[in-house]
Amino acid sequence: MSDSIVVGGHTRIRPFNTADTYPEQDLSNDLCQAVVAGNTVYVRGQVAQDLDSRENAAVGDIDGQARKVADNILLLLQESGAAPEHLVSATIYLTDIRYREAVYRELGERFKGVYYVSTGLVVTALARPEWLVEVAVTAVIP
Repeated sequence: MSDSIVVGGHTRIRPFNTADTYPEQDLSNDLCQAVVAGNTVYVRGQVAQDLDSRENAAVGDIDGQARKVADNILLLLQESGAAPEHLVSATIYLTDIRYREAVYRELGERFKGVYYVSTGLVVTALARPEWLVEVAVTAVIP
């Protein structure tokens, strides 16, 4: 596992404060990228941003953003002690319905044979204007 802490009996993967992540905004929230609560893993909505450097990836490129989002999810599942086949649900946020095919194709390739439940939403915007897709997932480790 990468950087993690235990708070309230749950393991918090990659803790951070929003003041560091969004310096242009007046925020100070203690968050993390994933929480392991018992055998359930909750992964924060992932965007096309490097988890270590916080640099944005594939700006303006929905295919590239979908790949980065999937990479982040797979990395966080691994760091949480889960595997792709433990995925049970995904919530997918798109800023344009035309991005659906690219995002769903990428997730379909990465999670082939898993048969998780999925909800897709089209939203006006995400936390940063350069982000086109965000995906939050839940996994249950048997």
